[in-house]
Amino acid sequence: MSPDYAIYIPWDIWIVSWVAAAIWANRTVKRPGGGREVPYFLLEMGGYIMLLAMVDIPGRPISANPVLAFLATRFWTLPADLAWAMIAIAAAGFVFCWWARIHLGKLWSGRVTRKEGHRIVDTGPYAFVRHPIYTGVLTAAIATAALKGSVHALIGVCMLLVAYQFKARLEEHFLSEELGAGSYAAYRKRVPMLVPFVPR
Repeated sequence: MSPDYAIYIPWDIWIVSWVAAAIWANRTVKRPGGGREVPYFLLEMGGYIMLLAMVDIPGRPISANPVLAFLATRFWTLPADLAWAMIAIAAAGFVFCWWARIHLGKLWSGRVTRKEGHRIVDTGPYAFVRHPIYTGVLTAAIATAALKGSVHALIGVCMLLVAYQFKARLEEHFLSEELGAGSYAAYRKRVPMLVPFVPR
């Protein structure tokens, strides 16, 4: 199997398992409301669509549609060993996501929420970054874009980077209000947001 197709295997496994595990969560007590989640949600969904669209697979005819042809343009093609390394990095990103998901347990939510019994979790992967699930997803997305090297994949990963920055900041502001600004500020001071060992 070509790496251009194989990259979808870790994504498919993660998406299916993630959706199946969504029932394993406490009751939601509160959300930010007021449409504050709409911008990141639209960017996030658009980013996934752009990143994972199958318009740049080698050997497939380029579309006659000029927009699709532009999006399918590839700036580079990685050597096979480096391409497989990107797939391994993507898989490692999803393993990091699942470590965080399991560690968070029933406090997890796919949206910005306060769950029943919510508290600041600062152990396990949350001792390295404040948003390890976002870190894992972005790691997989960057590896995927690096493998594809296409216009649409690069646009998609940029959209996801902006979306998760926005989502992380909204989540932190919301949880600071809900769980106590002092406690969350202390956690923010100790632990980087998305990149281990990089402050804030």
